[in-house]
Amino acid sequence: MYKNVTEKKSKSQNDSRIAIPPYMKAVSGSIGGVMEACCLQPIDVIKTRLQLDRSGTYKGIIHCGKTVSRTEGVRALWKGLTPFATHLTLKYALRMGSNALFQSAFKDSETGKISNRGRVLSGFGAGVLEALAIVTPFEVVKIRLQQQKGLSPDLLKYKGPVHCARMIIREEGILGLWAGAAPTVMRNGTNQAAMFTAKNAFDVVLWKKHEGDGKVLLPWQSMISGFLAGTAGPVCTGPFDVVKTRLMAQSREGGNLKYKGMIHAIRTIYAEEGLRALWKGLLPRLMRIPPGQAIMWAVADQIIGLYEKRYIHNAPL
Repeated sequence: MYKNVTEKKSKSQNDSRIAIPPYMKAVSGSIGGVMEACCLQPIDVIKTRLQLDRSGTYKGIIHCGKTVSRTEGVRALWKGLTPFATHLTLKYALRMGSNALFQSAFKDSETGKISNRGRVLSGFGAGVLEALAIVTPFEVVKIRLQQQKGLSPDLLKYKGPVHCARMIIREEGILGLWAGAAPTVMRNGTNQAAMFTAKNAFDVVLWKKHEGDGKVLLPWQSMISGFLAGTAGPVCTGPFDVVKTRLMAQSREGGNLKYKGMIHAIRTIYAEEGLRALWKGLLPRLMRIPPGQAIMWAVADQIIGLYEKRYIHNAPL
């Protein structure tokens, strides 16, 4: 009888570890995404300008930021904020929610646990989904807006995110919004596979935190785990990010495209600008992505943790 009670209790604890619904993951991620976008948009603008700079106009991150502020005004550092914030909100909602669904599919039906291989595949699947459904079209619009110099509406081809999307569709067709989809899929899939696996590992190793155990990490603890988890991706996926930016920035207006696709772009950039050019903008990416993950996870972990305490561990068994 004692054994049965113990088994029941163990099973209840196991069940509580998988009881966080995907929609709560989606909500927590979307709120974290809004905070990240507002804090880090200037770094994203600088990264885009550096990646598009073929003539050496900008000497580095600080010089780029000062040049943009001096010649175009401080507000220019927040160019593309609306599509960036919207795309981050939707992206994190889809990323966190779909990753939770994939993890549920990969969990062992008896133990309720998921292997590292399952975490990697879940993260990769979530990255591919977000890349195709949300990231690519939003980043095409964002990059087209960010590459425009100046603030006077009369001198700008694209007047805003909606106008930009309409112009792209009219001039290049609906598929113009999916320019650079292949490197975006590779970048996001690899990034999320590494990030979700690393975040879980750092939570366990550093703070003894297991998902669904009712323990709520302090914001600074979530920030450390998120920052460390967000560091590896940019280094590994630098070439995909540069190629993605170049493909998204080029307009099909006039018919001639410099880059014909992902592989052609990699070869062309390497031949014309050297190997290091494939990692252009790496430093601002490292300044944006790890802090961005730190901000997002600090918010998301608090929301998920409060849900665990209120609706799982305080619920009657």
